[in-house]
Amino acid sequence: MKHYDYVIAGSGLFAGVFAWHARRAGKSCLVLEKRSHIGGNIYCEDVEGIHVHKYGAHIFHTSNKKVWDFVNSLAEFNRYTNSPIANYKGEIYNMPFNMNTFSRMWGISRPEEAQAIIKKQREMITHEPQNLEEQAISLVGVDIYEKLVKGYTQKQWGRSCTELPAFIIKRLPVRYTYDNNYFNDLYQGIPMGGYNVIVDKLFEGCDLLTGVDFNEDKEKYMAMGDKVLYTGTLDSFYDYQFGYLEYRSLAFESELLDTDNYQGVAVVNYTDSETPYTRVIEHKHFEYGTQPKTVITREYSKAWEPGMEPYYPVNDARNQEIFEKYDALARNEEKVMFGGRLAEYKYYDMDKVIESAMKLVEKEI
Repeated sequence: MKHYDYVIAGSGLFAGVFAWHARRAGKSCLVLEKRSHIGGNIYCEDVEGIHVHKYGAHIFHTSNKKVWDFVNSLAEFNRYTNSPIANYKGEIYNMPFNMNTFSRMWGISRPEEAQAIIKKQREMITHEPQNLEEQAISLVGVDIYEKLVKGYTQKQWGRSCTELPAFIIKRLPVRYTYDNNYFNDLYQGIPMGGYNVIVDKLFEGCDLLTGVDFNEDKEKYMAMGDKVLYTGTLDSFYDYQFGYLEYRSLAFESELLDTDNYQGVAVVNYTDSETPYTRVIEHKHFEYGTQPKTVITREYSKAWEPGMEPYYPVNDARNQEIFEKYDALARNEEKVMFGGRLAEYKYYDMDKVIESAMKLVEKEI
């Protein structure tokens, strides 16, 4: 049986960044992936020449020049700027909340008019917000909350906004400029050729096994490496001894359409309660595609159950308490390192995953 410097459980971005640096340091790596493909949630499928983001929209953005330079060394990035729109019962609004949004909603044109309306509507919350609804109104007023926050958030979490804790929405971005760029970061874009270009380079030179669950034969795989990097769910590594960590999950429904342009933008959020999905992604717009056909994906937020794909950690007090018990065990492991959004039970943007992996590299390699 071949022996490796590192056995890596999982093949997402965290694992890839670590593997890339390990290989350049002359280390041997075995990568084990439960799915039938590598790349984690940034994996893309090629459909009619369109790079379909199989696990939801992934738009790279960062203000960290070191991270930006690193990803650009792996692939050339285009100038894609995230400018989603919101569809509320057929009414179209720009996101994030900015002067285009306010002009459409109230028929106004100047920032001071928008500020006055929002200030007046916020005044109805005179006490410390007790739930998400009160928190949202205290930030953006009633009209924006009712049309652009309430329905979307309730679909996302599967509960009424009055039952959700206020801390979920600590802030809502409000801009008094005509700027539809969703992110404030210095750099953003999509890798030309899709994310698989990056994934293939990150794992170049590694031995790869797909369709393999590390936890099903843990002792065998642990014995195959001097050290192990584990990027799966932390509770599964410890056989759920303190109980399951909760997540929200997603379901995707993709369709190939015989049209060259379905919605005119990559992402449309459906913010009313009646539409069952949260958003529709038209993948070709990420790369300014001119293909004769298009692929759209409807995204549904789902309650997570064991066996389902975990996406968003439910970082409430109960789950945080459980996570801390597992984390205490993880910190005492000598041979196993843990990292990534699942092992750290944390919602990470892609650039933050890379930053976290680079920190481990500095410490380990």
